[in-house]
Amino acid sequence: MATNDIRTTEGDFLDRIDSVTLPEPVDSLAEEYDALFEERDRFLWRWIYSLFPAFTPSSVPETHARHVRTQKTVLTMYVTVLDDLVEHHDDRRTFKQARRLSRDPAAVDRDRVAVTEEQFAFIEKLWGIFAAGIGDAPRHDEFADVFDYDMRQTTNAMHYSAVVNRHPRIANLSGARRYDAHNMVMFPYADVDLMYSPSFSLADFGALRDLLWDLQELARIGNWLTTWEREVREGDYTAGIVVLALEEGVVTPETLQQSPEAAVAAVQDSDVETRFRQRWRRKHADVRTREFDTQSVDLRGLVDGMETVFEYHRASRGHK
Repeated sequence: MATNDIRTTEGDFLDRIDSVTLPEPVDSLAEEYDALFEERDRFLWRWIYSLFPAFTPSSVPETHARHVRTQKTVLTMYVTVLDDLVEHHDDRRTFKQARRLSRDPAAVDRDRVAVTEEQFAFIEKLWGIFAAGIGDAPRHDEFADVFDYDMRQTTNAMHYSAVVNRHPRIANLSGARRYDAHNMVMFPYADVDLMYSPSFSLADFGALRDLLWDLQELARIGNWLTTWEREVREGDYTAGIVVLALEEGVVTPETLQQSPEAAVAAVQDSDVETRFRQRWRRKHADVRTREFDTQSVDLRGLVDGMETVFEYHRASRGHK
């Protein structure tokens, strides 16, 4: 693709995102977020809402598509707030209680949180709206147990990041790929999709989840490539690009912690980003060559959708 084509494409994606009108209750929740938190702006919520159709399985019928899209955006807001608690503020006290909302709400101890009552009430509201919104899904009970497990992996990924940021010398690429990639929420998103997929056959469940492992890494690489610089400046060293730079001596933990701008410059001058782009291309080419023997869901469509996901990530660099 020519450079001018890339610029045009990125501009088109940004225009598409900027033109998004968030549905209720997301729009109202975004207003509340703006009044209580400062880490994110509406671009992120518009970005993910605009992107969801690209990687929503064909098994979700049009009658449920808008509701599913909205619910997954609310889930994204909840996950993002939890992620920011540990990555921006190293606030493990609040994170521990906030993650319980999705595990065991009765065990939440509001006296142990470090944020304001209004902020924690908002986090509770996010989870409450999401949980209530999927409660009457046609196949909620069939996939609820799997969703619970997958959400635990997502919050465990945040916990892993918190540990790495406190102890950057434990950072390693295997850990980033196996733990941190769950921060992409690909598995919980898919579980929500399946709750609203009346015709989905459980015979295709294993094949779908097998593919999700690869799609999750593709999504994570796209995210790493476009957010690592901001994260280093914020004291977050868990992006695979930074981890590989640490492993190969491009930067040191001391440089990351004491001179983040020097660390960013050192990584930019290396070939680390290029190698991750190459890995994305190789992995995507691999999944494109696979044969999928599924009857109730079009896995080829999900693979094709990852190209759009990558372009959205690239267009969003510096915006989220």
